[in-house]
Amino acid sequence: MLLSPPQSRSTKEPQFDVNMKKVVVIEDQTILRDLICQLVEGYTGMEVIAESGDGAEGYELCLKHLPDLVILDIMLPNLNGSEVLRRLKAKNPKINILIFSAASSKSMVNRLLKSGVNGYIEKDAGLEELEKAISLVADGRSYFSPRVVDAMRELMVSGGQDDSLESLTTREREIIQLIAESYSNKEIAAKLGMSVRTADTHRTNIMKKLDLHDVAALTRWAIANKLVDPVGGDMSTEMP
Repeated sequence: MLLSPPQSRSTKEPQFDVNMKKVVVIEDQTILRDLICQLVEGYTGMEVIAESGDGAEGYELCLKHLPDLVILDIMLPNLNGSEVLRRLKAKNPKINILIFSAASSKSMVNRLLKSGVNGYIEKDAGLEELEKAISLVADGRSYFSPRVVDAMRELMVSGGQDDSLESLTTREREIIQLIAESYSNKEIAAKLGMSVRTADTHRTNIMKKLDLHDVAALTRWAIANKLVDPVGGDMSTEMP
């Protein structure tokens, strides 16, 4: 079943069963996204209504389709998964979100728990565990993989202290990710609908807040804090 050619969600005939759980899959690795979609659509009572490999596009798809379950990666272009999660939960605290990611640091786990994530499973999990996580979270229950549970326990012992990004605004997080992905001030301004001067001011304020002094340092900081994939940015490039 999982090796059959994937059916396009954009051309699929809509379902009208009110009991059908609607699912959106946001994962930038195409083969994983296709496999997850096929897996989900093999379940009775579930339908993948949209999919994306881009964080910003995936967020907009969720606002449009109002899914019951979102399966979400962390390392995504344009808008990282933790920010997608935070925004979706702010819009609808009852939405069920399952993180499916290779990143499981204490810092990351803490941020996602504070944002209200329902489940968190790592990409090296087996198929049976993934099926269990999807089933439980789709029903409004929780599932966290063993290493994530260990991180949660350590956070409880330490009082939940970490190097979180809570000091940064939503717009600052967006700009950090774009800078680390080698976008210029002009490109950032166009992408976010602001002037080049405003983009430059944000960049200056971010560096002051984080006590960083160049783009390479900011990119390393973004990678360390799981805002971008390590292969996604050019750590030697200065912003024009």
